[in-house]
Amino acid sequence: MRNLLGLIIATCCLMWMPTQAQAAKASRAAQAPKAGKIFRDCPSCPEMVVIPSGSFDMGSPGSEAGRGKDEGPVHRVNVATFALGKTEITRGQFAAFVNKTNYSTGDKCWTLEVGKYEERSGNWRELGYSQDDKHPVACINWNDAKAYAEWVSRKTGKKYRLPTEAEWEYAARGNTSTARYWGDNPDEACRYANAADKTAQAQIPGASSWSVHKCTDGFAYTAPVGSFKANAFGLNDMLGNVWEWTEDSYHHSYKGAPIDGSAWQGDGAKRVLRGGSWNDAPRNVRAAIRYSNKPALRFSSFGFRLARMLP
Repeated sequence: MRNLLGLIIATCCLMWMPTQAQAAKASRAAQAPKAGKIFRDCPSCPEMVVIPSGSFDMGSPGSEAGRGKDEGPVHRVNVATFALGKTEITRGQFAAFVNKTNYSTGDKCWTLEVGKYEERSGNWRELGYSQDDKHPVACINWNDAKAYAEWVSRKTGKKYRLPTEAEWEYAARGNTSTARYWGDNPDEACRYANAADKTAQAQIPGASSWSVHKCTDGFAYTAPVGSFKANAFGLNDMLGNVWEWTEDSYHHSYKGAPIDGSAWQGDGAKRVLRGGSWNDAPRNVRAAIRYSNKPALRFSSFGFRLARMLP
């Protein structure tokens, strides 16, 4: 009887004992940072925000003002938890990378000259407008952004990368479905984003005829990162300031696009940029706006922010 009772107790214990896989899963869950947490992996590393998992409708409806044909069809996408830079990579952060590695960013960049872009001698150090180390680095191409991500990965032992296009839009929207994370009205931009506005119109040569946001943000060119109100996920400058490179190859529509938040690869001839910049009109400062360019080209309105795998 005593032996039988012991066998019953042992069997019950085994039934309730977690498997190795369950224990590992519980351990990972305990280690995973909570949504909204802000962290750095090193003193000079970018500040990262944990973005919660979720689903959203990617793209824009046909009724949205300024909509491009490549913003559809609207499709439901599931995004896993990841971390995204609270701000764009700054000039100071990029300078540390160049100084440490002797990385070359070339000597050609497309800059704004009297209202239109022209390729001229220069790089991220010579933009044609003034910056300090707190401004977003610009005149950055896709290859430069990838090289910086690889450097931070080596330095920290963590997997840094460019965000996928789906991750970027999910994060930019911050659980909203309006054209912008502050709503549909472009003229409310100046509390939330640095874009073409009355300041740019008054101070940039050739900008007097631009279509601008009818407000004043105080910056004609780039603004120091974090100068404007964050979205609901705690991210700054997801719209405006500089266009941001993503991992994805460019496709002319979302037909056949992944629905799991992963990067959509193709021939790689062009890569996707998102978010608009300091010189962009209202139609280009929306959560769904898509732009593309060759990975090797640099513009004085192109920058980036990093994503990171979790945990």
